[in-house]
Amino acid sequence: MDAIRLATCTYQEFAPHMGTPVRTTAGHPRFSLPYQLAGHARLITPTRELLKINAEDAYEFSYRRLLNGNGLENIRRELATIAAASGSDGPLVLLCFDRFDKLRPPNAWCHRRMAATWWTEQTGEEVPELGAKPMTAAKAPPTLFEL
Repeated sequence: MDAIRLATCTYQEFAPHMGTPVRTTAGHPRFSLPYQLAGHARLITPTRELLKINAEDAYEFSYRRLLNGNGLENIRRELATIAAASGSDGPLVLLCFDRFDKLRPPNAWCHRRMAATWWTEQTGEEVPELGAKPMTAAKAPPTLFEL
């Protein structure tokens, strides 16, 4: 099977020149999108139970269990089906809500980047982030109490 090019971004930051937008969230965006989603990657979408976990380590452990349980080949097949139906030759861009430029460390994490890391570990294929990069503690703007 041919390699599938993937990237990640937020719904809010995605632009059509980036590739083919793919939903990876349990809920559909409640705001209007200026583009049409090509599909829903259900096998990498976190469950409602997973969404209740706030600790990064516990979330990642459970999310990786979900990905491993669904299996690389099943996930690859689902993504290939979305890619084929879209007719686009650009990367599939896996979308979620979490904007890294709005999250302060240590909370600058989300499932789309965990999925990207897992994909790279399984396939050796890099998955770039196309949205804003996570803030570092040095670059984070001061809070009201730090002024």
